[in-house]
Amino acid sequence: MRSIVRISKLTALVFAVLQFSACSVQRQLQKAANENIINANELTGAHIGIHVYDPASNTNLFSYQANKYFVPASNTKIVTCFAALKYLGDSVAAAQLISTDSGVHVYATGDPTFLQPEYASHPLLTVLKNTKHIYLHTPSFTAKPFGQGWSWDDYDASYMPSRSAFPMYGNLVRVAKNAGQLTVTPLFFKDSIKGLNATINKSFSVSRQMASNQFLVQPASGSATLQEVPYRTSNWTTNQLTLESTLLAEALGGGIKVTAVDPATDKNAPATATTIYSRPLDSLLTPLMHRSDNFYAEQTLLMVGNKLHQSFDDKKTIAYLLANDLADLPQKPSWVDGSGLSRYNLFTPQDFTTILDKMYKAYSFERLQHIFPTGGEVGGTLSSNYKNLQGKIFAKTGTLSGQVALSGYLVTKKGKTLLFSVLVNNHNTTASAVRKAVEQFIQVLYNKN
Repeated sequence: MRSIVRISKLTALVFAVLQFSACSVQRQLQKAANENIINANELTGAHIGIHVYDPASNTNLFSYQANKYFVPASNTKIVTCFAALKYLGDSVAAAQLISTDSGVHVYATGDPTFLQPEYASHPLLTVLKNTKHIYLHTPSFTAKPFGQGWSWDDYDASYMPSRSAFPMYGNLVRVAKNAGQLTVTPLFFKDSIKGLNATINKSFSVSRQMASNQFLVQPASGSATLQEVPYRTSNWTTNQLTLESTLLAEALGGGIKVTAVDPATDKNAPATATTIYSRPLDSLLTPLMHRSDNFYAEQTLLMVGNKLHQSFDDKKTIAYLLANDLADLPQKPSWVDGSGLSRYNLFTPQDFTTILDKMYKAYSFERLQHIFPTGGEVGGTLSSNYKNLQGKIFAKTGTLSGQVALSGYLVTKKGKTLLFSVLVNNHNTTASAVRKAVEQFIQVLYNKN
């Protein structure tokens, strides 16, 4: 009997110590959150939400307005990444092909990497070079070129190319300076660029008319040697791949006829179609997350829709995901695009830690560490922050005017893996000041757990 009593007392003591330790950590996190974020002078009046979750113990380590809605900016890409991992398999589908006596029928899949210069190989182009006549199909494309709530006056900004069924070159015109001369890719647009032959001694800028593919080159301050401007894809007007068929014929080197099939009479690819894959999925998701590529994110969500219900319908795809894979989110979000460019997106910090937890349980953490950017990484969105936490923090940033977000994974000093989300809305300071405040909180989270 005495031994049982001793064991009970020991158990109670251990439980009390654990409770005290947990309360101590929560108090330290509360203090750090108050000092660095919640009560920070530069964040007076800002709306702030924080959630920290320990998946190993299924414990909420810290929560502050974690059930409130915030504009997440590019943290929306976490949700898109989740959908891609769930439905796109191991490789990106470049197109579906059917060979007939008259030629090869190519059915678009929305692959954003086709002819993108950052990729060395393009298997679809290699296959198409071996035919004489190509028919381009784009059935069931109902998504608009721009997402709901996007800023219309960013129409010629490089970070906002329009969405399309058959992207080429990232739907961007690239003007590059070399030895004082300017070159254009795709070459098709050369005659549509005014000022292209002017001598550029220093830097230059490129703009585009809103309603046409007419561009203007002008001298500018700075030292930029490359300018990228979105071109208007066919679906802005006729929803036919007339421009894309011209660009593809040019890319194939001539001698191959390319015909755009009228989408009004088009049908989806038959079940017997052969799928051509462009590259491993993670080679798309990594730049999507590391440099926060809006175009890759938007096209990835369209590809998920094409895989789910054979249509490029972002609204239908989002509705399906919310009703099925994300039906158990703590708070039902307002989700309208794949990139986070829209201010109509509304998520809570608890929503993000829940989605991060789903990914953490379904995929290897090593894979997630590769997909998410880490601190101090060259070319990543965390390159200027968390340099002492490189290889310890793996998180997605988010930035719009007045909005800053950071959600992801943190491997703490004691080796714990924690999931966190910090969303700051309606601040009236610089984004860098907010990021610094969040970084100071994350440092405490790292050291005290």
